Amino acid sequence: MNINEKSIALFRDAPVPKAVFSNIIPSIISMLMVMLYNVADTVFIGQTKDALMVTAVSLATPVFLLFMAIGMLFGIGGTSFISRRLGEGDHHTARRASSFCFWAGTAVGIISLIGIMIFAEPVARGVGASDESLYYTKQYLTIVAFGIPFLIVSNAFSNIIRAEGHPKVAMTGMIVGNLVNILLDPVLILWLGWNVAGAAIATVLGNVVSAAFYLVHLCGKKTMLSIRLKHFTMQKTVSLGVFAIGIPAALNSVLMSTSNIVINKVMANYGDMAVAGLGVAMKVNTIAVMLLIGIGVGVQPLLGFCFGAKLRKRYLSVLRFTLIVAFITSIIMTVVCYVFAGPLVRFILEEPAAYDYGFTFSRVYILSGPVLGILFVMINAIQSTGAMLPSLILSISRQGIIYYPMLIIFTTFFDTAKMAAMTQPVTDYIAAALAVILFIFTFRKYFPKSRDIGLQTDPSERITEE
Repeated sequence: MNINEKSIALFRDAPVPKAVFSNIIPSIISMLMVMLYNVADTVFIGQTKDALMVTAVSLATPVFLLFMAIGMLFGIGGTSFISRRLGEGDHHTARRASSFCFWAGTAVGIISLIGIMIFAEPVARGVGASDESLYYTKQYLTIVAFGIPFLIVSNAFSNIIRAEGHPKVAMTGMIVGNLVNILLDPVLILWLGWNVAGAAIATVLGNVVSAAFYLVHLCGKKTMLSIRLKHFTMQKTVSLGVFAIGIPAALNSVLMSTSNIVINKVMANYGDMAVAGLGVAMKVNTIAVMLLIGIGVGVQPLLGFCFGAKLRKRYLSVLRFTLIVAFITSIIMTVVCYVFAGPLVRFILEEPAAYDYGFTFSRVYILSGPVLGILFVMINAIQSTGAMLPSLILSISRQGIIYYPMLIIFTTFFDTAKMAAMTQPVTDYIAAALAVILFIFTFRKYFPKSRDIGLQTDPSERITEE
């Protein structure tokens, strides 16, 4: 049995706990490394004792969430489409989809790089940079722009490679790139004294290394995927198959970014220290969020394969087990982040006013914790079926048609920084309930009992029959 057959066997025949943990553990580690990578810039910039630099990095972060969203478009869309095709045994279409994601993502990245270089100052103003923080924000945006094509490719294929049953390869690429960034941060920011510019350069180099790692894998012999031009296609079966789930996933990331920009503008009414405190609170909350996203993202290829292979009972078993793991993890992370909010914030911010905001906002944001695991697993379960409409509804709801009315209500009736921050946990509870409802509808419609052809016999017997 070659390495690709082993990957398929893990999806199809391994005991559910083994199959789930084999996929989610590398994904969790990858997400935690992304979290460390995101926090590293803020931590080391915080060591400069200049709150305006912390503010600049916080303001610039949503902009690059937009480009990460493009990576998500090709990554999540590609993962859903490719895992379902592999479940159906259609390896040729899976390769064509992989090549499409690479070349289309690279083209969008180059166009985005040019756009940021030309419009850096308007973009900085647009995300809420004040006269005091404009210089640092513009500087950070301009430098990090060079890494956008690599950022898109890295984010796309850290997901797509999991679709073919190589979660450890996907994890390693993220770890290598993020370690480069984390190790370079203290050298460039503190030792060489390059401050914000040093943080930006470290980020670019980290994305370059991560993307290069994945390209080496994709050009090797241990993959079912391809980035060769001869496999590239704009055929509707492939492009629409990727976009059907990729667009809702990207839209969700875009709305997360724009909602961050909006809440930063709201907090700017309370001063730069409130903006700095909110940015740090988001970093602290990211500890729980990234871990729980890792569970959802990690299990999606397994669910997608089961859906494509019409293994309804196995799909349900995988989902049920994952939800239990996600809920237990949610509770643990909520307690940890709430209890240790003070030390975590103080590690980044020492300025008293900014610390007070950061501590308060951290405890507010983590109130979402108990339902985040369920929310992220449900989102990925819906995406695994390729159902565009439910995915789209959920994507525009959480950080869009639910978040903004809640923000207007909380800021109108309470008009305090703390209550403005409370918008997010209230939104998350409503979104979690909506996600469960949409999944039940999706599963019943797209995966009826008549589709279940698997798990009727012992796995070894099925292999013999095949």
